[in-house]
Amino acid sequence: MTLRVLIPSTALLWGLQFAFLNPALALVLTTLYDASTTELGWALALYNASALIATTLIPAHADRTGRYLRPMLVSAVLTILLSALLALAASLPLAIAALVVLGGPAGVGSTMLFAHLRHSGADSTQIINTRALFSVAWVAGPPIATFLIGAFGERAALLAIALTAVGSFVATALLQSHGARAAPENTSDEEPDPGPLPGRAGVAIIVIGFVLLQAANASAMSFMTVYVTQSLGLDVVWAGIALGVAAGLEVPALFVLGRLSRRFSAQGLIITGCTLGVGYYVLLAMVETPVGLIGIQVLNAWCFATIAGTGLTLFQQIIVRPGLSTSLYMNARRVGAILSGGVIALGSMTAFGQAGIYLVCAALTAGGIVAIVMAHHRSPRTVVG
Repeated sequence: MTLRVLIPSTALLWGLQFAFLNPALALVLTTLYDASTTELGWALALYNASALIATTLIPAHADRTGRYLRPMLVSAVLTILLSALLALAASLPLAIAALVVLGGPAGVGSTMLFAHLRHSGADSTQIINTRALFSVAWVAGPPIATFLIGAFGERAALLAIALTAVGSFVATALLQSHGARAAPENTSDEEPDPGPLPGRAGVAIIVIGFVLLQAANASAMSFMTVYVTQSLGLDVVWAGIALGVAAGLEVPALFVLGRLSRRFSAQGLIITGCTLGVGYYVLLAMVETPVGLIGIQVLNAWCFATIAGTGLTLFQQIIVRPGLSTSLYMNARRVGAILSGGVIALGSMTAFGQAGIYLVCAALTAGGIVAIVMAHHRSPRTVVG
């Protein structure tokens, strides 16, 4: 199997693996183990904390050894074991222990794939195109997982996760057989000059900026259902349609951004995309009709595509170590998700009510833009190791 086919296949399988897991996890804990809302919250918090630690330590070790595919193989095996334990565990504490011990390290697989691609010589276009396949998986994965749960129960979804992890293991093993430094065929011209690259202080500012961007995105997405039903007075189906349209548009947006990355710098694309994001959040606070809600998802999709795809390549440009760069990007997203609860609480206390949440998201996105501009302004031409 050629790399042209193998890399997209590997990306799609890893994407599906976690697109199945995330919507099923809460239902598994509440249905199979009678977890209360409080217990579910603690379980997910511990799971995310474990993933945060794993996504910090494992890529750092991979950078020292120069081997990024071996951790992916281990992650696939841990996912299989996690699925089995969640299906067979005798109590909630045992299920939570499995999530912490196995689930956190299992989640590092996708991080390692992007680190491997950068290490093997993939350019920004190839990285973004691969990221688009993860979005494809997230469009298809949750509906499939919920269908399996509705038709056959929670254990059917766990079986699907395990089988997908087996596929991920096989695809990763085949990728490893091509050699750790086997690069995919180059499909683009020389990448544009990224301009002055930030030093350590600049990288820290960019990380903070991306935490703000991710906090805004996580807050907007997680509160959408409540906002549509309570503030806009629309049926909940419109929230699902809006999120589905945004997810669907994200895929072609990523492919277009992959082509644009041949001509424009990553920071320029991100600043432009996030400016559209500021407009999206302001319009979302003002929208009143289903047509308006769906129409502005074009802005939402483009903004998130620049953060998810071009943002990843920006981190890989300014930090020379593939594992460190990718883990910092992924962890910025995790920290942003953690902060989203505070964003929702703060925004709802403003004079604008629930619409204030999206105005706070607009302010956070603007803050992220300022951070990226500041980090590149007067930056020395160095990269962080």
